[in-house]
Amino acid sequence: MKNLFLIVSFLAFANITFAQSSRGTVKESLSIDSKILGKTVNYTIYLPFDYETTNRKYPVTYLLHGYTDNDMGWMQFGEAHLIADELIAKREIPPMIIAMPDGGVSFYINNFDNSVRYEDFFIQEFIPYIEKMYRIRSERRFRGIAGLSMGGYGTLNYSLKYPELFSGAVAFSAAVFTETDFLSVDEEGWQRIHKNLFGQYKEGAERLTDHFKNNNAIDITKAKGKDAYKGLNLMLDCGDDDFLTIDNCRLHIHLTEMGIKHEFRMRDGAHNWTYWRTGLPDALKFLGKSYHQF
Repeated sequence: MKNLFLIVSFLAFANITFAQSSRGTVKESLSIDSKILGKTVNYTIYLPFDYETTNRKYPVTYLLHGYTDNDMGWMQFGEAHLIADELIAKREIPPMIIAMPDGGVSFYINNFDNSVRYEDFFIQEFIPYIEKMYRIRSERRFRGIAGLSMGGYGTLNYSLKYPELFSGAVAFSAAVFTETDFLSVDEEGWQRIHKNLFGQYKEGAERLTDHFKNNNAIDITKAKGKDAYKGLNLMLDCGDDDFLTIDNCRLHIHLTEMGIKHEFRMRDGAHNWTYWRTGLPDALKFLGKSYHQF
């Protein structure tokens, strides 16, 4: 009996020790000088527990924040580092690097007059910079992207425009601008959010410019066709009490009608951090499937 107690105590101590030693490192307030944006852009990065003790290369997940937040949001409120630590320790996901840029209120796109070219910055500067600075496996199958709300919009734009770059994408509570939703925005809402992205306020169908269509998930997929997404693992996840539920459902129906493979999840919840925190474990597992070798 005494030996059994010692064994159980040893195993408990070993588990605690491993859990403590398997904590990753979070580096905040880092920056990259962007020639495209003409300014310095902050980013936060999560490095898995064994990054400093090995020479191995890792898969990378780009994690995008929401409107008015910043690059530290997923750590401060989403507890992404704690969630990743736990999943890695349990071997439910492979050790991965998580890179989180500050997107401001850009919606991660080039705006209507190209005075703010955030999409170009992300694709042409940020991804190459991160994958040069850190030991990352730069093949497509080891690169994923996820984001919430505005970051969900960015996730959809990047993964659907550049499916050759990403093996997986998870859009939480995505700000899906369908034509129906876009046409219903009043002038106050337009001035507050859409003006800097899409230009001056217009009535009716005049809003449906080429710029809008080039940044609208439904139009993007129509233009590229379903075959472009054969290698992309895509998930939409939106709460049943979220104000964005209807447009996410519309996108789900559109993707289904086009025959574009994806997962659609609607859990109990609203547009808040409780919903995104509780969804992140499954999102990382979903992306991690692409990173594993079978």
